Amino acid sequence: MNSRRSKSSGADKSLPPEEQQAKINEVRRALGPSAADELPSLCSDGSIRRSLRARNWEAHKASKMLKETMKWRLEYKPESIRWEDVAREAETGKIYRANYLDKYGRTVLVMRPGFQNTSSTKGQIRYLVYCMENAILNLAADQEQMVWLIDFQGWSMASITIKVTRETAHVLQDYYPERLALGILYNPPRIFESFWKVVKPFLDQKTYKKVKFVYSDDTDSQKIMTDLFDINNLESAFGGRNQVGFDFNKYAEQMKEDDTKMSAIVNSAGSVLSQEPSLASILQQPEPSTSEALSQGSSDSSSPSDAESPKPVHTKNSKENKEKLNLNYDRGSAKLDVQPEPIKMRESA
Repeated sequence: MNSRRSKSSGADKSLPPEEQQAKINEVRRALGPSAADELPSLCSDGSIRRSLRARNWEAHKASKMLKETMKWRLEYKPESIRWEDVAREAETGKIYRANYLDKYGRTVLVMRPGFQNTSSTKGQIRYLVYCMENAILNLAADQEQMVWLIDFQGWSMASITIKVTRETAHVLQDYYPERLALGILYNPPRIFESFWKVVKPFLDQKTYKKVKFVYSDDTDSQKIMTDLFDINNLESAFGGRNQVGFDFNKYAEQMKEDDTKMSAIVNSAGSVLSQEPSLASILQQPEPSTSEALSQGSSDSSSPSDAESPKPVHTKNSKENKEKLNLNYDRGSAKLDVQPEPIKMRESA
């Protein structure tokens, strides 16, 4: 059943398909015909829908977000960043795309802020943007969101600055809206609680609700990992059985191959980027049950309430999964927003 939840509660509104499309069309008109010529992928239904979800389906706010994003993309040119531009930032493995997916076929970005190796805010953000573009490049055809695994090994208050944290939140929320499904903070030390209190004001409520605190010695929070990942594929640093660590040279080769794919897409003048499934086909996807909340990102859609819950994809054969990865930057899906509350940090002793 469709419903409209209170705006004051900070929750999203669920809209029927025809209202969603009407909102999308309203935003597209506000952007103007020239926008579709300059950045067709940004004016696609999927891109506009994500911006609308991020702005609680308020068309004028979504239009403003997209105009600012368009200006940023035209000036910053994130799709043109290549491995050789950011290789120095990547040397320690502080951010990298994992060679496995979660059980639902979503791309996984591993982050280790304790492995920070540079002091340039500009360079660090440039590498973050490169990783985001690469993660989107490797999204499966039926996914539009990714998972972040943040490992606090070696982390201290000196590992990352407030300036970088603020800019990271800005880039993620304003230029990549609704791309994050979950951000898992794994074994944050107690001293992180002070840092988290400073960080929270940078996050809107939608992003904040996607953050989960997980501790290796806490059975309840560990269930998040077993529900979300095949333990045989998951890295040992996150409680899995995969002993293969980050190899800079192998990762460099992988990124160079992906750069070639990205160049091919850019050179296609947007024809590949603008291909998307129709809204009708997207909305035929079944509605997730509450028990499968972790399987869904923060999205809005209307689906039959009595439909079966989506099934996780098999991720045992990584080669097979890689062959299925979609090169379409903007293809995505719309699913009902069913998010559990964030796991609270441990209280200080």
